[in-house]
Amino acid sequence: MFPLLTLALVALSVFLTSTLSGVFGMAGGLVLLAILLATLPVTTAIAVQGAIQIVANGSRAWFSRTYIDWNVLGVICLGLGAAALALFVLRYTPDLATVCIAIGLMPILVWIPKGWLALDASKPHHAFLCGFLGGGLNLAVGASGPAVDIFFIRTAMDRRKIIATKAATQVISHAAKVVFYGGLATAMGGREWMMVLVAAPFAIAGTNLGYHILQRMSDDGFKAWTRWVVTVIGLFYFARGLSLLLGA
Repeated sequence: MFPLLTLALVALSVFLTSTLSGVFGMAGGLVLLAILLATLPVTTAIAVQGAIQIVANGSRAWFSRTYIDWNVLGVICLGLGAAALALFVLRYTPDLATVCIAIGLMPILVWIPKGWLALDASKPHHAFLCGFLGGGLNLAVGASGPAVDIFFIRTAMDRRKIIATKAATQVISHAAKVVFYGGLATAMGGREWMMVLVAAPFAIAGTNLGYHILQRMSDDGFKAWTRWVVTVIGLFYFARGLSLLLGA
C-alpha cells in the first residue's frame, strides 16, 4: 500500500495535469508520466498513466461529445491498429532513456512551419497517418501529444472540435496502450490499482475545470500557448534522457 502522503500527492498531480489537458488537449499526460516514471518501473508507469488518462480523456470527450468528428476518429483508429500490429510483431519493449529522449524531441514537431509539413486530420490519409504515428508513439513511449497535435492545430476546426476529437482519440489510444502492455492485471499490482482508483475522481474534476477555462480562450491564444507549454515540458524530458544516457 502506498503511504497516504504519496496518494495525496498523486491525487493533486492528477488534478493539476488533468486541468492542463482540459485546456490544451494534451501536456497534462506528459507531466503525469514524468511523475510516475520517477516512482514506478517504465512499463508499469506507462500502464498506470494510461489507465488514469482513460478516465481524464474519457471525461473530456464526454463533456465535449457534441463536437467530436466521428469520421476523423474512425480513420485515426485504423492507423492506431496498424501501429499496434507493427510494434507487436517487433516485440518492442521500452526503456527509460529512450522514452525520455523521444518525448523530449516531440515538441520540435509543433514548430515546423506549416508550409513544410501541412498536415490536416480532417483529410482521411492524414488522419490515418495521425493514428499510425501518434498511436505508435503512445504505445512505444507512453505519450504522443505533440505528434498528434501537428495534425490538429493547423486544421480549420475550432478549439472545441479539436479538443473533443483529440480526447476521443486519446481514450482509444490509452486503452490500446494498457492492453499492449499485458492489461492492468498483469502490468499493475494492488498498489497501482489503489493509485488509479484514488486518482480517477481528481482526473474528472481537473478535466471539468480545464473544460470551463477552455471556453474562455480564443482560438489564436489556444494554439499559441499550446506550442510553448509542450516545448517547456519537452526540454525537461530531453534533459532527463541525456542525463540517463550519460550516467548522471
